[in-house]
Amino acid sequence: MTARHVETFAVMGTVASAHVIGEVDAARLARALDGCATMLRRADRVFSTYVEGSDIRRMARGELRMSDANPWVAEVAAGCRRFEAETGGLFDAHLPGFFDPTGFVKGWATERAVHEHLADLLLLPGVQAVGLDVGGDLQVRTAADADWVWNIGIVDPADRRRVLATVPLRDGAVATSGTAERGRHVIAPHRGAPATAVRSATVIADSLTHADVWSTAIVAAGDDLSWLPRATATTGLIVDATGAVRRWIDGVTVEVQPAA
Repeated sequence: MTARHVETFAVMGTVASAHVIGEVDAARLARALDGCATMLRRADRVFSTYVEGSDIRRMARGELRMSDANPWVAEVAAGCRRFEAETGGLFDAHLPGFFDPTGFVKGWATERAVHEHLADLLLLPGVQAVGLDVGGDLQVRTAADADWVWNIGIVDPADRRRVLATVPLRDGAVATSGTAERGRHVIAPHRGAPATAVRSATVIADSLTHADVWSTAIVAAGDDLSWLPRATATTGLIVDATGAVRRWIDGVTVEVQPAA
């Protein structure tokens, strides 16, 4: 039986789990897992909108300029600008009236933690795959010569016991946004009010940053599907407010299943 190492820890107001598939030296494994946890907690200290002393909260109060903040802030701000253009304004980190990259940071930090702390384990002969899941959004990698496949379940937002689809994935990311877990937390930019037309949007992409931003943007878009031609680097599944399911591949709808 293939060894599977799992480490869970609290971060960003949720639970993270780091996964390593295969045999690995205990000390090397501990360093990799600790590196993931440390990076995510550092990102939380910098970007949290709930911690009064975070860089983001201090900037919102006018106490800190971006040029004087942690260098990660400028990096994330640049990424947010790119995705605002890519999504046609559906993702906007300044929508609350101050810089709030919440829809970007979790995916970005998780993806970065995998690349900087877990990916090197794949160079070891006994390791087949690695992955990091933060609050249900995950980035996975598989060694080139391994036959391991991650099977990712997409659950029904109306019944968390029911799986709508299972996605086989070797290298890539899956992110879900919607109202099922956190309520109406996504703002529709064209209305300036909470988005309610989409219960959940699950996006599959190479990059978790990409998947996370697009899942948020799709919820914000609601029943306006004009974003589809721009989402050419994504595949996914939407459950709307009626329970209807739409699947798309590389920006093209492949199936629409009406509500039961």
